[in-house]
Amino acid sequence: MKTFARILSFVALFAVVGAQAAQPAGSRKVSSVQVQGESRVSINTASAPQLASALTGVGMKKAMEIVEYRRTHGPFKSIEELMNVNGIGAATLLKNKNRLSL
Repeated sequence: MKTFARILSFVALFAVVGAQAAQPAGSRKVSSVQVQGESRVSINTASAPQLASALTGVGMKKAMEIVEYRRTHGPFKSIEELMNVNGIGAATLLKNKNRLSL
């Protein structure tokens, strides 16, 4: 049953990601910003593919878990809250802290 629930969760997540990709470019929220020559990705608005491509040590599976956590718990209130996501620890956060924004 637990496996079925995870599969269902991932299917729902892909539906959300697909719906975001289908939106006209002008209607999407900005998910990355330039700060002092560095590109940052917003953990509150970025899609799973954007997170996976922008962050070191974060593949598609972890990126989907970030998006799912955000959908379930609401927007992140701090960058450190990202460690509440399964598979994201202090080392991953430290490697990516300068790439993240809210």
